[in-house]
Amino acid sequence: MKCIIADDEPLALNLLTRYVKQHESLELVGTFTNAMETFQGLNDRIVDLMFLDIRMPGISGLDLLKSLKNPPATILISAYSEYAVEGFNLEVADYLLKPVTYDRFKKSIDRVLRRENREAPADPDYTYFKVSRDLVKVNHEDLYYIQSIKDYVLVKSGGGNHISYMTMKYLEDILPSSKFCRIHRSYIVNLSFIEQVKKSSVIVKGTELPLSESYRRNLLQLIR
Repeated sequence: MKCIIADDEPLALNLLTRYVKQHESLELVGTFTNAMETFQGLNDRIVDLMFLDIRMPGISGLDLLKSLKNPPATILISAYSEYAVEGFNLEVADYLLKPVTYDRFKKSIDRVLRRENREAPADPDYTYFKVSRDLVKVNHEDLYYIQSIKDYVLVKSGGGNHISYMTMKYLEDILPSSKFCRIHRSYIVNLSFIEQVKKSSVIVKGTELPLSESYRRNLLQLIR
């Protein structure tokens, strides 16, 4: 998760920075010492999680949080417990009291990760392809591979073959990366149906398809 820290106390900021860098699920993308810097930082980068001190110069952390239309998951930090109720009324993920121990920090992150995983929508197990004037639903478990043919794609599946007006880039973006992999500028394959990987080709459902060197490394990482 990409996170930022907003705290005007150097010792607290350094401690949280060390904790974040120590946790394998977190990536620190910014640190700030006041609300205005934090607000600008949220607008300049993608942020999944914010560690927010309550008492900062000028605008407080709580006032900043109230002003955000779509705030990231937020963990409030304070040396004072009296703000906890107001913080949880703002639906924060957690409330940490200073000085924060690493054990308490880790428990807080585990709570955030559980919540994010629970709320994350599952990838659909099908894709609709426009065939002539109709939309044809193809279940991913039946989709063998897709071949690019100029401005169209050929969809090879257990339910038959379909020609659809789509780009490979679009399909690469919408198909779940855990199940499908591009192996060539003209081919996307279902990892479940790969029977053999050769030096420069892949066997999918008995059909030998070309494998580009530029895509080979990613493919091998996915099927390990």
